[in-house]
Amino acid sequence: MFTKLDEVESRYEEVNLQLQRPDIASNQTQYRAFMKELSELEKVVVVYREYKKKKKELEANKALIATENDPELREMIKEEIKTLEPEIAQLEERLKILLIPKDPNDDKNIILEIRAGAGGDEASLFADELFRAYTHYASSQGWKVNMMSMSEGNVGGVKEVIASISGDSVYSKLKHESGVHRVQRVPKTETQGRIHTSTVTVAVIPEQEEQEVKLNMNEIRIDVTRSQGSGGQSVNTTDSAVRATHLPTGIIVFCQQGKSQLGNKELALKILYSKLVAIEEEKRMKEASDARLSQIGTGDRSERIRTYNFPQSRITDHRIGLTTHAINDVMSGHLEYLIDPLIAHFQAEALKNQSKNEAQRGP
Repeated sequence: MFTKLDEVESRYEEVNLQLQRPDIASNQTQYRAFMKELSELEKVVVVYREYKKKKKELEANKALIATENDPELREMIKEEIKTLEPEIAQLEERLKILLIPKDPNDDKNIILEIRAGAGGDEASLFADELFRAYTHYASSQGWKVNMMSMSEGNVGGVKEVIASISGDSVYSKLKHESGVHRVQRVPKTETQGRIHTSTVTVAVIPEQEEQEVKLNMNEIRIDVTRSQGSGGQSVNTTDSAVRATHLPTGIIVFCQQGKSQLGNKELALKILYSKLVAIEEEKRMKEASDARLSQIGTGDRSERIRTYNFPQSRITDHRIGLTTHAINDVMSGHLEYLIDPLIAHFQAEALKNQSKNEAQRGP
């Protein structure tokens, strides 16, 4: 591990030197690339240097206590050692996590898709509530949410909503939200107090830049239709809605959020770009590991990553066995109650796999 850390620190110094070169400073593309790399390296280097500093202090104190005869001073040194040892252990754990190979998508913005699954109107209502929860969470993180497409439900709520979320490390925090979310509660229209079970599907797709994927426009059919639903007079009276169909895969993206046909076309293609890249990436991951599951599934009630039980004020994440009774807080946007333990769990799993692989490779 420490060989890797020394290499990271050396690279950090090298990148710093590169950034001082006039030819790099005048080339914006290269300069941005080096600045991004420096930022990533710095996260590790700062912790590593703090670790080395504490380690040096510990060694100095241990050497001092071996020669010190004054009882009062020896007691002070012992207390210092007691403080330093757990601090060093914590820093070492942080370094292990920082050295986990990074998901190349972690720094990307995302396209969030939420669709009502089984359960009819109740599923549409919950889809809207879940979207609002993600929106509030995004706001708390300083992220920007941009609506891309929305289809309203019959009694309120949404049948489908697609939005882009941009900001710092959005995908790294929300990538574990993909899957089926099951809700159990008594609908407002239920007169006998029976609990209904409904589902909502969530997909978190890392947003791709146009240059990252090559689309053959001959394989895409663009249909222009009149926008439907609320949105103002001009939206409803112009043929501004765009449906983009990728003929080889059958993927359809519909966008009607803007008043401009061109704007809606750009948004639809942007979503399509990202979906196609996500499909190709998932294929590669499935080839590497059979344990990889589909993001969404069918939306059937039996498939779920999480259950929201309103009568018992309980949320359970079935992947890690996490249960919290802070359902009102979560639905108000405090998704950190669920997201932070998930991140910690998958980091721990990655550490275990890393240690296992290192043990198999041997010295």
